[in-house]
Amino acid sequence: MASLSIRKVRKVYPNGAAVLKGIDLEIKDGEFLILVGGSGCGKSTLLNMIAGLESVTEGEILIGDKVVNDIPPKSRDIAMVFQSYALYPTMTVRQNISFGLGIRKVPKDEQKAIVERVAATLQMTHLLDRKPAMLSGGQRQRVAMGRAIARDPALFLFDEPLSNLDAKLRVEMRAEIKLLHQRLGTTIVYVTHDQIEAMTLGDKIAVMKDGVVQQFGTPQDIYDNPDNLFVAGFIGSPSMNFLRGRAGPDGFALEHGGATTLLPLPDSLAALCGSGRDVILGIRPEHVTDADSARAGASAAGYHPTEVACTVEMIEPTGPDTLVFAWFNGVRLTCRTHPRAAAMPGAQTTLAFDLSKAVLFDPATEQRIL
Repeated sequence: MASLSIRKVRKVYPNGAAVLKGIDLEIKDGEFLILVGGSGCGKSTLLNMIAGLESVTEGEILIGDKVVNDIPPKSRDIAMVFQSYALYPTMTVRQNISFGLGIRKVPKDEQKAIVERVAATLQMTHLLDRKPAMLSGGQRQRVAMGRAIARDPALFLFDEPLSNLDAKLRVEMRAEIKLLHQRLGTTIVYVTHDQIEAMTLGDKIAVMKDGVVQQFGTPQDIYDNPDNLFVAGFIGSPSMNFLRGRAGPDGFALEHGGATTLLPLPDSLAALCGSGRDVILGIRPEHVTDADSARAGASAAGYHPTEVACTVEMIEPTGPDTLVFAWFNGVRLTCRTHPRAAAMPGAQTTLAFDLSKAVLFDPATEQRIL
């Protein structure tokens, strides 16, 4: 295991295209880092630079206390798991896992012990004599992980390893990877575009856009306290609701069709707005719910929800709750309600805002107002 330091790293291609624009990240020994962002944000390029598959234009990458900029991939003590399983089709699972050990001339007895240990860790001892064609997608990905574990590297790198799996297998493999990290205590860097994977797997998340880390922190802190509109909208499923209006001591004013609706703000948010300013108010779907659930929660928590009338456009039952998409003052809201409280499309309903959980953003800079 090893720590990972990425210091002022830039990547500029010969045509002048800057893919990474000064990345600074510090990962402790044994931490699980998620690099998350949309296509083209630079996350896979950064992973490849850590692996030594891409050169560094500026800055330093350290694995442990060693600068690895000019060290070839085979000498970096890393193991990489790719989106494609990259298994040898003519070899058994046992042979695939031990292949790298044979290349490094590990004694046969030691190879056998390592393979058995890895197979037991990943609960695939019964698969050792099968070939890849006889395995499911999840089993193949487990073999690819086993091959990486067998190397016992200082650092594991995962490049969107679950993107080829169906929805059910993705959930199962997420749990496998998390349990693996808990058992081995390894340092992992994991690239994904899936923010649910980011939230469920990582100790730390780096949210990237256009070659820049927009925010770095724990999953819960990024979810509760997004630094800007991009992070707020990217992290969370469904994403955060955004309402444009003017906020001041009297509350948050929404104008639509010549009428103004005033939502009272908690003192902590009102204080950020001085005598009044244009803002974007962000609020998560779980903090906009049916009035009955909000009243019950409010009496227990000691806050006062703000109730408003809305017109339901569509509902999505999910089992434990129902997503309600409703129109309020010309704004489409996504809300989480109790299944029995969800009104039908076209109906009027009363929704309640827990504005103590709202965050405010500057419309010009898109940064959070603190």
